[in-house]
Amino acid sequence: MKILANDGIAPIGKKQLEENGFTVITETVAQENLISEINDKNYVAVLVRSATTVRKEVIDACPNLKLIGRGGVGMDNIDVAYAREKGLHVINTPAASSQSVAEQVMAHLFGLARGLYDANRQMPNGGNSDFKVLKKKYAKGIELRGKKLGVIGIGRIGRATAKYALGCGMDIIAYDPFMDGATIDVQVANQTVNVDIKTTSLDELLAQADFITLHIPAQADGKAVIGNDEFSKMKDGVMIVNAARGGVIDEDALISNLDSGKVAAAALDVFVNEPTPREDLMKHPKLSLTPHTGAATLEAQDRIGEELASQIKELLG
Repeated sequence: MKILANDGIAPIGKKQLEENGFTVITETVAQENLISEINDKNYVAVLVRSATTVRKEVIDACPNLKLIGRGGVGMDNIDVAYAREKGLHVINTPAASSQSVAEQVMAHLFGLARGLYDANRQMPNGGNSDFKVLKKKYAKGIELRGKKLGVIGIGRIGRATAKYALGCGMDIIAYDPFMDGATIDVQVANQTVNVDIKTTSLDELLAQADFITLHIPAQADGKAVIGNDEFSKMKDGVMIVNAARGGVIDEDALISNLDSGKVAAAALDVFVNEPTPREDLMKHPKLSLTPHTGAATLEAQDRIGEELASQIKELLG
């Protein structure tokens, strides 16, 4: 049986599948050629990340397709319900990337708090001639310890992020429409400390948080979770990280609130028009930016590959 890993798969996952009799092809097929390639090569499974979409038209046009796999958590680039209605297996890897995404969120939080993202832009150009000026500019950093981190979405990634933040001495405020609370286990010097967190309303989180991080899927209606109304309820000088999905924050509203100073700085790993995000975001001086690399660690990619391989062997082996 042949599998098209159109957005790639870690070598360990490919190896495990091939050892169980599958043929795995990792050459990327352009979206417009996906249907013909699946049919011409008789693929029974297609594996994607965030680049390739598998919509109704692909599902209808590829009768031999038995499985769609998403290397990652969110499956908004797949028509999941329709695929399952047509009898296809649809799988993802919800646990594999939590650690890596959480670490990148913390990296952004530290970078925002100390202006590292901007200092790294300015030092190559003016560090030699304007060292004292830049030193004064970045002398107003703040510490994370003692600050309130609002976690919107307290699922696997939200909990992993909260665990790191608790270890840094931050207070956690959580909002999740599907959960009343969560227990975070923090490991310190070979000991485990359990911290119970009760969820609160979104309005209360927005009003109290010094920093906000989002860990929720794109909304079914396409509307942003954070727009001008939500920004108006936040503290002045709040800092925000979005490593969830593009569009969860209204990008126009974000720029407006960055420009006004309501939001002191923000970090984005995801964008509405990936892979061609809007230019004014890319050039905004108050934004720390990464190209959707939250799960892009060697460890996470290996876990994703192994988790996909395990599920495929069970379902199609």
